[in-house]
Amino acid sequence: MAALDEIVFHQILAWHHFYDRSTRAVGLLSDGLLHTAELLGLVAGFVLYADLRRHHTLAPPQAWAGLFLGLGAFQLFDGIVDHKLLRIHQVRYGVDILPYDLAWNGAGLVLLTVGAALAVRADAQRPRCCSRCPAGRSPPTWPSTSSSP
Repeated sequence: MAALDEIVFHQILAWHHFYDRSTRAVGLLSDGLLHTAELLGLVAGFVLYADLRRHHTLAPPQAWAGLFLGLGAFQLFDGIVDHKLLRIHQVRYGVDILPYDLAWNGAGLVLLTVGAALAVRADAQRPRCCSRCPAGRSPPTWPSTSSSP
């Protein structure tokens, strides 16, 4: 979501920068730092995703749920903390901000709701073999509790 926000609202529409409470140069620098952090997060996420696939432990329904939960959480965090509490930037300047805030935070709530619904559905569909093993795997052989050598 950070990539979409940064590309669309910061670069294409030029509605705001990540940090708008200083000069334009500082705003552009803050956009560059945000873009760097966002790309590092994407690369780390793809590495983790590839590792799960390589070990055949990827659970696609849970992965989709996590994606939408993360998108919604980022959107709401940005809308509430960055825009309102810290006031480091607004969605847009020079207009009535209320419709933009409602759309921004509403989109975050929709994404969170989709993620929560997907998580509930994924959990309901998960095969259960025992309370201690991951989905889809056979129960592990637990070590004996006897004290004999």
